[in-house]
Amino acid sequence: MPRLHLPSDALHVEALPAVVARTEWQADLDGLLVREKAHTREGDAIAAARRRLPMVAIPGGATVDGADGPTPIRDVFEGRRMLIAYFHMWHDGHTWPEQCEGCTLVASQTQRPEYLHSRDITLAVFCQGSYEESHPYAALLEYTTPWYSARESAALTAGRDFGFYACYVHDDDGNVYETYWTTDRGTEATLWSYALMDMTVFGRQESWEDSPAGWPRLGPGQHPWRVDGRPTAQWALTDVPAQRS
Repeated sequence: MPRLHLPSDALHVEALPAVVARTEWQADLDGLLVREKAHTREGDAIAAARRRLPMVAIPGGATVDGADGPTPIRDVFEGRRMLIAYFHMWHDGHTWPEQCEGCTLVASQTQRPEYLHSRDITLAVFCQGSYEESHPYAALLEYTTPWYSARESAALTAGRDFGFYACYVHDDDGNVYETYWTTDRGTEATLWSYALMDMTVFGRQESWEDSPAGWPRLGPGQHPWRVDGRPTAQWALTDVPAQRS
């Protein structure tokens, strides 16, 4: 599939780090590695605590809407023991370019779930919009992860706004439990693009970052997840209709 080159002129700068001998560079890198290892160990400790959290029961009648209509939450597991669901925001009646750029970013970054499947985990998207209106958007972006509507799934949203991950497990009797959920920057764990950007010299180039003077930043009117009026992931397509199908 042809790929479009995104506009980048506004990010062009001449600033670069100082050039030093490899020994000095390696010494600074080694000092940073001490902090990186501490960060990794703390992440491992947090993950261990997460595995020891209690869980909450999901009502037995909880459903989401899919291609065949109302689908029991237990069936969304697709025969696996665990389920991770991303609750995708939706703007009713809006064109494809006007749909949520942040949720499009998240969903577009998680389209190879084979490694999750190998650990008995299913990954699915629960959209805020109706299935009839929202599923064509998933088809447009060529998503492979299962897509459902959680618009009428009050038992699953539990009063929360869309834009979060929730994790579930079921027992041998078919009862489903929620074990963890996270929103906002907690969802960055699935954004491989951000993880790679953070390794580079200019980082994410977003306004909030602590970067040296002269480093490139998105300017006024530039959105971190939207380019020329539409979610960035849509630029992978040769043709995005202005109106909904």
